[in-house]
Amino acid sequence: MDAHEVNRGRARLALFVADVFASVPRKDQRAKSDCYLRGLMMDGRRKSIQAMASRLPDGNEQNLQQFVNQSTWDPVPVRRRIAQRLVPQIGPDAWAVDDVSFPKDGRMSVAVAPQYCGALGKQANCQVAVSVHAVSDTASCPLNWRLFLPREWADDTVRRRRTGIPEDVGHREKWRLALDALDELAGWGLVPPVVVADAGYGQNADFRAGLAEREIRYVVGIRGDITVQPHDAVPAARDWSGTGRRPVPRYRQPSVTVAELAAAAGRDAFSEVTWREGSRGLMTSRFLAMLVRPAGVRSRRLAKAAAVAEHGRWDGVLPQVRLLAEWPDGEDEPTRFWLSDLPDDTPIADLVRLAKIRWRIEHDYRELKHGLGLDHFEGRSWNGWHHHATLVTAAHAFLTEQRLAPKAGKPDSPSTRSSTPSRTC
Repeated sequence: MDAHEVNRGRARLALFVADVFASVPRKDQRAKSDCYLRGLMMDGRRKSIQAMASRLPDGNEQNLQQFVNQSTWDPVPVRRRIAQRLVPQIGPDAWAVDDVSFPKDGRMSVAVAPQYCGALGKQANCQVAVSVHAVSDTASCPLNWRLFLPREWADDTVRRRRTGIPEDVGHREKWRLALDALDELAGWGLVPPVVVADAGYGQNADFRAGLAEREIRYVVGIRGDITVQPHDAVPAARDWSGTGRRPVPRYRQPSVTVAELAAAAGRDAFSEVTWREGSRGLMTSRFLAMLVRPAGVRSRRLAKAAAVAEHGRWDGVLPQVRLLAEWPDGEDEPTRFWLSDLPDDTPIADLVRLAKIRWRIEHDYRELKHGLGLDHFEGRSWNGWHHHATLVTAAHAFLTEQRLAPKAGKPDSPSTRSSTPSRTC
């Protein structure tokens, strides 16, 4: 947005800030949040505090630095209000779980470490954050964030002290952070219609089990090497000799990979499905859905533990889910795979649309990083990073509201309602 567009929306932004930042105790801090959001939304290649302050007529670099890096205002109630406000407006078809990386030099910025950096497509020095987004085909918005703390930071007292990492924060795997973020959203009264994620999460049996324990439906990507049993396979126990332990029921046929199972069905078993219209026309490919039972070692252990906890014993039966496979024209074999625990009668077109809806999260990341400066933060502290990420999320939410409600000046517009924060979804 240029300066004229930003100024033209000042009144709507002021009402948005009064609502979303109502938990921030001081009036001058709320004024700085308004200023910071204008700096993020205003045109400019760099969205560091120094660069934004130089472009804003009321920009004061020292004040903004203090507000973001040293101030003690809590970003969690702000994120809560954004999520409660945006979810009803977006009307999401799913919540998408993903992570995003920020290349960084040096080793003193909070949580920076050599690790896989998706932004560069290789191992590099970077920060990584896990995020949950509400997504539909027409709109999306991040709802919650977790900064990933690499293992090397867990016991590094010097760096922890210098960056202000809370004592109760330690190393947690990304899939656990995603579940933590979902639990926090549930505590805010927000429940996903279905969770979608790529293979970085879907491949993990513990993540899928964690969603199932929370009664959250999912459509998650997997690699072709996940092993399964056909849905009609039945475990059987060997005859008992009368001494020793009774044999445990087991599947007697070897498990197969999902890639092998889908390919064995043959190309003719795949149906053509169109899931949306892209910039180059209708997006269409060929898909097959079939019932399977994930059979890896970890899947078996989790199934046994769940059965024993609920029934006191396990009959050897693995839980049934649905495999979705894609075999594009021109390919010699299926290329992409997903698992879903949606009801068995869910139409394949709905499965495909949900499997593919993750494109919206990539749209969010582009806008958050390239348009709003999510990765331009130059501070090093834990609080500073979370303040900046929350402010960028607020700017994104405000712009999303304007796109959803272009006549935002109307009294009943969601973006101009009373500044008194509602506590209901």
